Amino acid sequence: MKSKIKPIIIDGIDKKILRALTSDARTPILEIARNVGISGAAIHQRLRKLEKSKLISGSQFIINPKVLGYSTMAFVGIYLEKAVNNEDVIRALKKVPEVLECHYTTGNWNIFIKILAYNNNHLMQLLNNKIQSIVGVLRTESIISLDQQIDRQIRI
Repeated sequence: MKSKIKPIIIDGIDKKILRALTSDARTPILEIARNVGISGAAIHQRLRKLEKSKLISGSQFIINPKVLGYSTMAFVGIYLEKAVNNEDVIRALKKVPEVLECHYTTGNWNIFIKILAYNNNHLMQLLNNKIQSIVGVLRTESIISLDQQIDRQIRI
């Protein structure tokens, strides 16, 4: 079972730092320090505190999948034969690189995944040969995304 993360309280300075870095993670620390009105060392200390609290973790570059030829984004609801098969199915899904997210859910499906494919034919191949062939998967239901209209993090 996952451990619970204790909510933390952040002040106005922390919020300014987080807004600057979530807007552009490559913003120089000294530029943030000048805008916030504290030293670069103080920014580093606050960032360490925020990392230790698990509010933030790392930084990353975002890859544009369309540039790599991926044009189909789909969400797939997976029905399991038995809920106890969950761990085995997740282990198998982790081996499919096109699976970007996986959620254990309530509702109609046991598992809900976000998957990326080059096109609809590739999606069909992935579903038939890599997802539905996993031992423990009973069946799937797919929803193809026509356009992502919102993409954001939680607002600080």
